[in-house]
Amino acid sequence: MRPSRFAPALLLSAGLAALGLTASFSASAVDNTPPLPDPQLQQRYFELTHELRCMQCQNEALADSPVSLAADLRLQVRELLLAGQSDDQIRDHMVARYGEFILFRPRMSARNAWLWGAPPVLMLIGLVVAWRVVRTRRRLVGGDDDGGDADDADDGGSPGP
Repeated sequence: MRPSRFAPALLLSAGLAALGLTASFSASAVDNTPPLPDPQLQQRYFELTHELRCMQCQNEALADSPVSLAADLRLQVRELLLAGQSDDQIRDHMVARYGEFILFRPRMSARNAWLWGAPPVLMLIGLVVAWRVVRTRRRLVGGDDDGGDADDADDGGSPGP
């Protein structure tokens, strides 16, 4: 069998496609901000960007979001860290600008206390309702067994087979 004259071009295009795929994997890094000079600052930056929510994507951390708003917020976190602010100050700054929604783990406050208290209260209500239903059914089933035998014994004179 004679090789096709298109074989070198096909081989070259397959190689370029493979090279493009491998290059795209390395280009998929979202956070392209330069690393901070201090490793401790870099670790704080990493932790903060993973606990702050992207306001556009809403279900991704700032560190994972590819949108430009998240990139701006990452730069802002970086600048605040370089300015010497603590993690709590940075969180407070972000909450003041964007509200509690920016935090993946919202703080306990009077405004959102019902969010923290509702699950145990609802679970307790569900357990009480389930206990009452089971207790009522047991009582009904027990009452039917006693009265059911007397009804079966006295048919009221209906002829048998």
